[in-house]
Amino acid sequence: MAFSFFKKSSKEKKKDNRYLTLKVHQVRRETNDAVSLVFENPEGGLNYQAGQFVTLILTIDGKKIRRAYSLCSSPFLDELPAVTVKKVEGGSMSTYVNTVTKAGDEIEVMEPMGHFVTPIDENKKRHLVMIGGGSGITPLMSITKSVLFKEALSTVLLVYCNRDKDSIIFKAELEKMKATYGERLKVVHILEKPSADVESLEGLLTVEKVGQILSNVPGFDYRGADFFTCGPAPMMDIAVDGLVKLGVAADAIKRESFTAGETSPAEIVDQSGQSLPVKIILDGEEHTFDVPSGKTILETGLSLDIDMPYSCQSGLCTACRGKLLSGEVKMDEDDGLSASEKGEGYVLCCVGHPITSDVVIEIG
Repeated sequence: MAFSFFKKSSKEKKKDNRYLTLKVHQVRRETNDAVSLVFENPEGGLNYQAGQFVTLILTIDGKKIRRAYSLCSSPFLDELPAVTVKKVEGGSMSTYVNTVTKAGDEIEVMEPMGHFVTPIDENKKRHLVMIGGGSGITPLMSITKSVLFKEALSTVLLVYCNRDKDSIIFKAELEKMKATYGERLKVVHILEKPSADVESLEGLLTVEKVGQILSNVPGFDYRGADFFTCGPAPMMDIAVDGLVKLGVAADAIKRESFTAGETSPAEIVDQSGQSLPVKIILDGEEHTFDVPSGKTILETGLSLDIDMPYSCQSGLCTACRGKLLSGEVKMDEDDGLSASEKGEGYVLCCVGHPITSDVVIEIG
């Protein structure tokens, strides 16, 4: 069956407030393969929560590319918002940002989003455990700075895993924060290749190391703490296993990951070769089209030049989230959605396939 496409007409297209253009104020080198882009504030400022990410949109070699990067800045402490981008082998966006992007460049971004956050309350007194690896430090840094600045009675334990001392992003800033906040910030480095001038544990993160660290940090009680982990998926699995072994409930541990290609392969829901119609409601306009067997709702919509929001295309970042108003949708991955979102009927278009002919989704 050929695609059918209908767009509800309107005399004037609504301005899409999901996107804005940010000017690069500074490109700050963090390590040999990572830079921070510090942006000038847009008019009215950038409204975000500590731990959220933005999606950068750049045209590279004639192809529009989107990638999600966590904000490393604190909305309470830092005057200007910033993201950190680590160069990935073969990564078009990360290579471009690390080698080409300069101060004064303008970059289109999608509004801040994400659920890897925690309410910041100056009246709180709590312990937070952060376990990060590599560039996974970025949202943890945003949360850590925010908590230490706003919650005078709270403490943070950061366990940070890297290849070697030269891979430690924010190394100097972390030392400065330790000097500023004293015993309220404890940093434990784990380095595969240890160095005499950086106090660290040697090797990779293990379940045993998680237990050893949390049970032996002076003045820090992990029981009842808030737990966050971000980094490579295998490292996060080990972190969760280690915490669960200590008695922490798995659903009490917040994880953040939106690396494209690390989710399971797409499952073909309908192998009959037939297409099913889907109606998308986007900014008050209706778009109806047929989704072929094996294709996702987002993939099909984008092929028809419908400007549906997206970022990771792996079911993790929730940029493509929509509320299912009718019909049934099968998702290849739903880890990006919270339990409450699933209960309210939200689906992810980038990994969603219609399995009935009456699917209607309102994006947002």
